[in-house]
Amino acid sequence: MTTPMSRDTHEERRLSHDMRIVLLTLAGGFPAVILVLMLLAAGRYSAPVIVGGAAIVLSAWLLAAIAVRRRVVRPLQTLANLLAALREGDYSLRARSIDLDDALGLAFAEVNALREPLRAQRLGAVEATALLGRVMEEIDVAVFAVDEDGVVRLVNRAGERLLRRPTKELIGRMARDVGLEACLGGNPRRVLDAAFPADGGRWELRRSTFRQGGVPMHLLVLTDLSRALREEERQAWQRLVRVLSHEINNSLAPIQSIAGSLRSLLGRAPRPADADEDLESGLVVIGARAESLSRFMRGYARMARLPAPVLAPVEVDALVNRVVALEKRRGVLVRRGPAVTMRGDRDQLEQLLINLVGNGVDAAADTGGDVEISWERDDDVLELLVVDGGPGLPATSNLFTPFFTTKPNGTGIGLVLSRQIAEAHGGTLTLENRTDAQGCVARLRLPL
Repeated sequence: MTTPMSRDTHEERRLSHDMRIVLLTLAGGFPAVILVLMLLAAGRYSAPVIVGGAAIVLSAWLLAAIAVRRRVVRPLQTLANLLAALREGDYSLRARSIDLDDALGLAFAEVNALREPLRAQRLGAVEATALLGRVMEEIDVAVFAVDEDGVVRLVNRAGERLLRRPTKELIGRMARDVGLEACLGGNPRRVLDAAFPADGGRWELRRSTFRQGGVPMHLLVLTDLSRALREEERQAWQRLVRVLSHEINNSLAPIQSIAGSLRSLLGRAPRPADADEDLESGLVVIGARAESLSRFMRGYARMARLPAPVLAPVEVDALVNRVVALEKRRGVLVRRGPAVTMRGDRDQLEQLLINLVGNGVDAAADTGGDVEISWERDDDVLELLVVDGGPGLPATSNLFTPFFTTKPNGTGIGLVLSRQIAEAHGGTLTLENRTDAQGCVARLRLPL
């Protein structure tokens, strides 16, 4: 058995490559030197001649070994220097006077050929690292890297602002000491209602793993949702105020105008013969506009007070049958799908389908087309389609804008309520034009 000590001793006794070259050269010339010395000794030469001849032969022997060593070792040293320069990123050195017909020359040529791709890769890596560093500093998202021991190893500028500490005070600290312990456990993608030193509010956490130098790391990305939510809230209020102002002004303006006309009519003396008729028609218009405004406000209140769904088993086939039976204006074709029972709020889902079928019937009435309802199961998702043969959608950008409608007597509430009901059940509702014919497709997807 070889012990570590014997291995170390063996390594110490190994000869260098240079010395092996010299010894091999000397061994190769040894028989010839011995032969020459024997010939000198057997000949009838004087002692000084024999000694001088032997000295010349031995000197030539040693010089030949040294020359061979230089011839073999020198190019290897040059090759080693070139490779060391490449390893350290110095691409200015290159081998010259290359003979491609020589094996050593081919080796030098290959080393020279490595310079450009290595230089390009090094430059690309440097530029990519610089770009990554700049992006990390400029993005308005807090980024942290925490090792497997819970020690913070990387913080960007947004992370500094979030924790209100400079990088030098965060690097090397334990994650639990700087308020990041909650980010290291639980679902890797979730929303945190965390109170960081910079701000409370809601934060979206995305946690993943990577390796740096072979060491596993946790990458924490925290996005401030409060700012985006406040901006969305502000835009929603602006849209709401704009729509409310438009609808209320549409009712108040004619009411104000007619009231002024009626006031002036009452102040005239003597009163015209058709005064009572004008008063009656004016009051009818005021009543109609007031009813329209009241209907509008009731629709808004209904949308704002949509209750949370009460989940219970709902048979899709029976649900569709009830909705189709309620539609008396036009027959609705039912293409039955698989027998599916889902958990949902039957009343809300029924109202959703009533809105979709009603819209389809209204659209089909303009062209005399058909209305069809069908459903199918896609893994754990129910996909229900309401297809009409109407004129199609001129634009889809405002379909789910509250109070936006293209119908003369519409309120602009039905589709908004329908989407709210779908999303309250964890599903989606989309409307799009048909690709196979004229008309529209309402696509409802609900989880089973």
